[in-house]
Amino acid sequence: MEQKGTYEVKVQYNNSLLNYAIDHSDQLTDIQKELIQFTKENVERHIMLTQAEQCSFFKLLIQILNAKKTIDIGVFTGLSSLTAALAMGDEGRVVACDVSTDYTQHALKFWAKAGVDHKINLKIQPASKTLQELIDQGEENTYDFIFIDADKTGYDTYYELSLKLIRKGGIIAIDNVLQHGRIIDPNANDESVVAIRALNDKILADKRVTKSLLPIADGITLVTKIN
Repeated sequence: MEQKGTYEVKVQYNNSLLNYAIDHSDQLTDIQKELIQFTKENVERHIMLTQAEQCSFFKLLIQILNAKKTIDIGVFTGLSSLTAALAMGDEGRVVACDVSTDYTQHALKFWAKAGVDHKINLKIQPASKTLQELIDQGEENTYDFIFIDADKTGYDTYYELSLKLIRKGGIIAIDNVLQHGRIIDPNANDESVVAIRALNDKILADKRVTKSLLPIADGITLVTKIN
């Protein structure tokens, strides 16, 4: 679908270029690769996996931030939490939020195998409850990096709570903001697209943050608090 605008794509990406980019970035660890392979072979909804190019990008961001406290909203089989834990020193901590053990049971095994399970605190309950508990415990403005990749209708709530928890200069990364291209399709009006479309417009107008929507994977918006 074509949308009129001022800007044009400079490079037409394909799988060969994507793999070239991944090959010329920091490589995934053997455990990360094993987790990806396991998920693709054993989990029906493996499309929910964090992409390899996202992993190297998040590692870079976390290390630029010298992050020690991160939150992963939407764990699935654990790749994004594993990536954050591996990117930080031994003092680093990840609060991993999910509502089910169906997939996180696999995550626990890979975290232990990677030797980072002591860094990850898995909370099986609604993410909004976990985030509010962190706020109630006095942890506002103390987190360095937060990744939102869960139920799309909950994104607005997660965004607002994350803004309270992230420190000034920290980064919130919001995944799937292009909805596989459906975001610009006026005929696409399922609840996930509608929710993300509303959030994208909200963030665009949000004077509390500096923001950038990047066409990486299925689209990632990065925001940082101004005050």
